[in-house]
Amino acid sequence: MKIRINVEGRSVEGTLADDAPARDFASLLPLELTLTDYGATEKISDLPRKLSTQGAPAGVDPGSGDIAYYAPWGNLAIFIKDFGYSRGLVKLGRIESGLEMLQRPGALRVKVELVK
Repeated sequence: MKIRINVEGRSVEGTLADDAPARDFASLLPLELTLTDYGATEKISDLPRKLSTQGAPAGVDPGSGDIAYYAPWGNLAIFIKDFGYSRGLVKLGRIESGLEMLQRPGALRVKVELVK
């Protein structure tokens, strides 16, 4: 599944995995979110509800550009830098182009939608 994240009129393109957690995330789209900085490593935002983690591993080792769900907090995380293994982190997909739009400091108001 292809997604687009609109950031101030510019597009960030990504692909979601073909698994239960990513399909559950896709069912929420379109979403308007405020992404905030977390640890100078990721942009995070709360989601309207918890996602399914059915079939997901116990954790992942995210890299720059990974789109993930942190199950213990119920939030979306887009990694703008590499990070180490995190228990409870579920990879949903990957940013394919435009990551630099998300690497700017500060909060960003975005719209995430499926690309038909």
